[in-house]
Amino acid sequence: MTTYQEWQHAAAHHALDGRAFIAGERSAAASQAVFKTLNPATGKVLADIAKCEQADVDRAVAAARDAFARGVWSKAAPAHRKAVLLKLAQLIDENAEELALLEALEAGKPIGECMGLDIPESAACIRWHAEVTDKRYDALSPSGSGVVSMITREPIGVVAGVLPWNFPALMLAWKIGPALSVGNSVVIKPAEQTSLSTLRIADLAHEAGIPAGVLNVVTGFGEGAGQALGLHPDVDLVAFTGSTETGKRFLHYSADSNLKRVVLECGGKNPQVILPDVQNLDAVAEQAVAAAFWNMGENCSAGSRIIVPKSKKAELLAKVQGVLEGWKTGDPLDPDVKLGALIEAAHYEKVLSHIEKAKAEGAHLATGGRAILTETGGWFVEATIFDNVTPEMSIAREEVFGPVVCFIEYDDIDEAVRIANDTCYGLAASLWTDNVNHAHKVAARIRAGTVTVNCFGEGDLSTPFGGFGQSGFGGRDKSVYAHDQYCELKTTWIKLDD
Repeated sequence: MTTYQEWQHAAAHHALDGRAFIAGERSAAASQAVFKTLNPATGKVLADIAKCEQADVDRAVAAARDAFARGVWSKAAPAHRKAVLLKLAQLIDENAEELALLEALEAGKPIGECMGLDIPESAACIRWHAEVTDKRYDALSPSGSGVVSMITREPIGVVAGVLPWNFPALMLAWKIGPALSVGNSVVIKPAEQTSLSTLRIADLAHEAGIPAGVLNVVTGFGEGAGQALGLHPDVDLVAFTGSTETGKRFLHYSADSNLKRVVLECGGKNPQVILPDVQNLDAVAEQAVAAAFWNMGENCSAGSRIIVPKSKKAELLAKVQGVLEGWKTGDPLDPDVKLGALIEAAHYEKVLSHIEKAKAEGAHLATGGRAILTETGGWFVEATIFDNVTPEMSIAREEVFGPVVCFIEYDDIDEAVRIANDTCYGLAASLWTDNVNHAHKVAARIRAGTVTVNCFGEGDLSTPFGGFGQSGFGGRDKSVYAHDQYCELKTTWIKLDD
């Protein structure tokens, strides 16, 4: 499918199954309760989703624990787990159009990005971790000739993955890729706004050969299914991506239950720092727009603060506005659209309130700032740029998670670094310079888990992703480092006879 009309036709004729996936099969919630999932571009109901509660979480965790104890996956040869995960990646690629359609419909994401990035990258992530499965070595300690001291990794057991709504399939892949690779059983709770692509990938995982009980999906709300997983005494680890506020709750759940391990990837108020030596502001503008407005700014690593020398501010602002003119807002099923709909009514109102607060505090509205396309019934907000922002303003400190960016001026590099680090977060940052010496020295001073130089990005699958401060806790997504957090480290000390 390549045209707007083809995607519209597919959307109108696609059957949507919102039942949970537990112990290898789709099933309704024990209570038979459901909730509605909505299309952010129209506000209309897409499907009924199973409203899972404690009883459903108990059943999913029991299935995961049983599968783990029987060793059908945890004790399988690494080469076998690798082959099955590679098959899953292949099935994701083969069903990319369907999965992309589900993401566009339920998350309001532009179909071009779903097809061009999200779904292929999800398959690539599974494939990358699959290839690591039979390539990790354990070790012997240098303990002398009288013993053999083995240091080995074992899967931790039952992993709960709690996902955000902004990148449903990709964040699923970031969790299950390493967790399944090392042999764990997994229970996933997708965000209540975006369950459909996760459920469909669970079907494909079963088709690929992942045994019943090894991968389960419980759908529902945070105060129901999410809290039940966080407090469950038979869950060994929770891996969460979402808001810092919710992430903190999982630390409390761990303390109040079984001291389960917790890995958090949370929010960000990420700086884009442009140094005075930069000459090509056209390139900066292209990347700055992508950093701020990709996925409607609903991105924890969005570059929402552009920190720029006073001497270059006016020119860069004009160039950013020029690039943004080419970013079309509209129906996510239109392949020409770059900015889709915000996820839900409550978030839409929250983003608009941030805009009004910024204006009230004295920030200058340079571009956008309005709700648009209201006749569709969907939740669309113009790409918005604020100028004359000072570091103490709310718009410079609070995570908006929407299509809003602010320009902050500085006088010298020390001040730029201070502004960049003046946040409780520390997830990502971008740095622009034509001087390699500045690149190394300034990047080292910025407190963030990822610093990209002369580009916006998050690295690739081989690089760890996570943050400093209130952006992260307990581990990293992506790379071989993600495997370690899903393992227990064991020492086996064997005394040899004389």
